[in-house]
Amino acid sequence: MTAYRRISSPSLVGEQDCYLFNEGSHLRLYEVLGAHLVEREGVQGTHFAVWAPSADYVSVIADFNGWNNGSHPLRPVGSSGIWQGFIPGVGQGTCYKYYISHPSGYRGEKADPLGFWHEVPPRTGSVVWDLDYAWNDADWMSQRAKHNQLNAPLAIYELHFASWKRIWEEGGRSLSYREAAHQLAEYVKHLGFTHVEFMPLTEHPFSGSWGYQTTGYYAPTSRFGTPQDLMYLIDVLHQAGIGVIFDWVPSHFPGDGHGLAYFDGTHLYEHSDPRQGFHPDWKSCIFNYGRHEVRSFLLSSAMFWCDKYHIDGIRVDAVASMLYLDYSRGQGEWIPNRYGGRENLEAIHFLQRFNTEIYAHYPGVQTFAEESTAWPGVSRPVYLGGLGFGLKWDMGWMHDTLKFLHRDPIHRHYHWNEITFRMIYAYHENYTLPLSHDEVVHGKGSLLSKMPGDAWQQFANLRLLYGYQWTMPGKKLLFMGGEFGQGREWNHDEAIEWHLLTIHWHQGVFAWVRDLNRVYLQERALVEGDTSYLGFEWIDCNDASDSVLSYLRKSLDGQEVILVVVNFTPVVRSNYRIGVPFGGAWEELLNSDATYYGGSGQGNLGVVYAKEYGTHGRPNTLELNVAPLAVQLFKGRRHGVV
Repeated sequence: MTAYRRISSPSLVGEQDCYLFNEGSHLRLYEVLGAHLVEREGVQGTHFAVWAPSADYVSVIADFNGWNNGSHPLRPVGSSGIWQGFIPGVGQGTCYKYYISHPSGYRGEKADPLGFWHEVPPRTGSVVWDLDYAWNDADWMSQRAKHNQLNAPLAIYELHFASWKRIWEEGGRSLSYREAAHQLAEYVKHLGFTHVEFMPLTEHPFSGSWGYQTTGYYAPTSRFGTPQDLMYLIDVLHQAGIGVIFDWVPSHFPGDGHGLAYFDGTHLYEHSDPRQGFHPDWKSCIFNYGRHEVRSFLLSSAMFWCDKYHIDGIRVDAVASMLYLDYSRGQGEWIPNRYGGRENLEAIHFLQRFNTEIYAHYPGVQTFAEESTAWPGVSRPVYLGGLGFGLKWDMGWMHDTLKFLHRDPIHRHYHWNEITFRMIYAYHENYTLPLSHDEVVHGKGSLLSKMPGDAWQQFANLRLLYGYQWTMPGKKLLFMGGEFGQGREWNHDEAIEWHLLTIHWHQGVFAWVRDLNRVYLQERALVEGDTSYLGFEWIDCNDASDSVLSYLRKSLDGQEVILVVVNFTPVVRSNYRIGVPFGGAWEELLNSDATYYGGSGQGNLGVVYAKEYGTHGRPNTLELNVAPLAVQLFKGRRHGVV
């Protein structure tokens, strides 16, 4: 049933709204701008409001008036730059746009920047729609803060919704939000992932942008259903105990004629100077973060998804491109800040404000930065000069690790620093370790195809990669298809290769990822020290000649300890000595070389007992059978600790 909002005044936009909007502090613009179904003095209709300060005329063009730009003009709200009007009889499902003219002669037909739903691309109209939905996720919402905190396990399954699954019997179409809901929840739950991260589901005109060229900052893409259908998907995931992270793109937007670009006949949302307002890599527009109303627009967008869609995390795309004025620009192609530097001071302030407001209003929500440089303090509090994000993607780890594992094992010991360097900076930020979509597109091949050697070695190396990722400090992220070792590069126009799950080696990778998640969720030693140096200790990081790494993961109280041994060569190391902090039995929790996962079956028969002599400066020693191209986890117990 359509929900109409009863109002007593002629306008939804009050003086306080205008004041906050014009000063950059309005955090709920979606409650007053856009198209809202209202009932006023017993008359039902739609209230329209749009920001177009330089326009000399704004009207609603729609199905109901034959797209006649002279039928339903809006009126300005003081000097706020907002135009508004109530049109009786306009109801749910009405397609509309704004007709905007400028004194210069500019005439434009624009989609609603705060529209809640839009036509299915390539059509570009907005649709009047309410956001009424009866949620059933109260249990999750009341406890999600503990699932999102920094000392909680975060194993994130990243997916591109359109290409996760397709129905080939119906022309290869993508699943709808509702069709995917239970399938996705059951699949992710079975694998043991704690969160799903969706590549942008905001409305976008070009499917090939994967959603990163956003036009609808307040609308889910209509390709897969209505807003309520997406809410249902999130609701089902929450009921299954799975958190939802959205990719969000405040860094740039496309120049499509119906979108934000040159909105009212002027460069309204973007900088007018192309040295600040045009992105050379993506051929898109850059937001003018110094403009107060633009900040209100973006801040409200972030709040909107938390408020109306109950999302649990926001991953901000392309943060580096926001921070640097000279990003991807040569000499003379950028404008220094007021101090002569290359830092984008307005963008920095915006990001700090974004994080401050999110954590203030939604303390259970986590924010993530995709930031690829050495910018300091990305995940440090704003009051300490940081950007205020909860977590930062460790792009350096991703790059160095894949570069190292791409090498033939016989050469790896010459490049040992590529695999050990990470721990020098591992606690400078709160990190997420990503193996994301960016690493399996544009000719880079799949993760499996990056691995050297014959098929056996490729699968062994892939299992090693995941074991190394899951046992290093930091939260985990894996892109869809990686969980079973997809063979080909990701193609956004096709589903991932589900048929591979019928093949033994791919089944082994799937089982390995599932068991990694199981142990990760069970063992606090693998989680609590993700953001504290107390949770990690090298045993031996210098055995380059044998290409073996050994380290401890520890609970913060030091009572739970897991030894990790990583062999980067296909050579079995028998009677390999590793010093450990205490004696007794050490249970072999996981071994990626087990035949169950497709390995050769080398190991320690489930347990090894520490000898009473010292190695590596520790009082006891394990004499291990170190499996080839494998990760092995051993759990020890201090005396008297159960």
